[in-house]
Amino acid sequence: MTTAPHTAPHTAPHTDPTTTAPHPVAVPATRAPGCPFDPAPAVDRAREEAPVVRATLWDGSPVWLVTRYQDVRDVLGDPRFSADARRPGFPFLTAGARVLAEDRSFSFIRKDDPEHARLRRMLTADFMIKKVEAMRPQVQEIADGLLDRMTDGRASADLVAEFALPLPSLVICLLLGVPYEDHTFFQDRSRVLLSLRSTPEEVRASQNELLDYLERLAAKKRREPDDGIISRLAARGELSDEDIAGMGRLLLIAGHETTANMTALGTLALLRNPSQLERLRAEPSLIKGAVEELLRYLTIVHNGVPRAATEDVTVGGTTIRAGEGVLCTLNAANRDEAVFPSGDALDVTRDARRHVAFGFGIHQCLGQPLARIEMQIALETLLRRLPDLHLAVPFEEVPFRHDMGIYGVHALPVGW
Repeated sequence: MTTAPHTAPHTAPHTDPTTTAPHPVAVPATRAPGCPFDPAPAVDRAREEAPVVRATLWDGSPVWLVTRYQDVRDVLGDPRFSADARRPGFPFLTAGARVLAEDRSFSFIRKDDPEHARLRRMLTADFMIKKVEAMRPQVQEIADGLLDRMTDGRASADLVAEFALPLPSLVICLLLGVPYEDHTFFQDRSRVLLSLRSTPEEVRASQNELLDYLERLAAKKRREPDDGIISRLAARGELSDEDIAGMGRLLLIAGHETTANMTALGTLALLRNPSQLERLRAEPSLIKGAVEELLRYLTIVHNGVPRAATEDVTVGGTTIRAGEGVLCTLNAANRDEAVFPSGDALDVTRDARRHVAFGFGIHQCLGQPLARIEMQIALETLLRRLPDLHLAVPFEEVPFRHDMGIYGVHALPVGW
């Protein structure tokens, strides 16, 4: 097993954390003031002045914040940094987040190899590029149907509620074999699980309700199989209903929350950058690259990807000791000027394919081929069918999701 190229053995000298933290950072970091599309100012300063910096979590415990592109890739690609939430020092962003590491819902993204690889392989075929590409006509039909309903007899709507959220929700329900008529139930529970303000009790209740629902669904699929992922997992005979529920919860939440928020936030970013919007309208062939640039520019995982060091490792000149927690700030890494010149600017012609919006290494997002296709279709369809799309409220009144683990907007009132 190879290690990351810019790490060093535990014999490297330990760096005094006080010298790497001229601007102490609290996590989650405060975003105001500044552009709501940009990383929090304190995180931006850390990347420029102290790329591996001590930060403080909600409970006062310390964590290392890694902010530069190469360092983030090094950590996420190094097996000495564990994704196992049961490891000593593993950082949790909220008290409620600890609940998500309980055994009953322990998903494979919080496991290390070989167990992580064993479970992930069960799903790989469902998200291969070739298979997902074959879904384009179906996703396009869903997008057109949603826009038909949204625009029927009206000239304004909430783009989140009527397009950005139902599109990926419908698709992931089809893939999993989850009845879409239950979408209000699982979306409500998802909001609680992703909220930075939810109490442990609220998280536990919502998690248990969602897992109970998925366990019952898995049991039903054993009796009445279909072509969905949950049914196929049940048919393998290797997993209990509880195990399937844990995997289903991850896919269900990640499959609609991430793409929904990227679609809405990406639309808003284009509306705020009219020259880029017009360039994209004039050259629809740019849409694939534009989606990569929006993923880089917006990067909706703002509070960091957590890891715990299993031995002493030096990253960016700073020694991180075994048992210490790390947060890799993907949004800061994606603005690193050494990799993305003028990174604070949105440029739909940029080659942004090296971004780390989906993470990096063995745990990078399994569903990224599907997310890309959904975003490409959603944005192309919006721009083609609504040439006069505009914000229906002042930009300052758009409710950003500062209170959520997945960034975006709670609503996006638009007109056409």
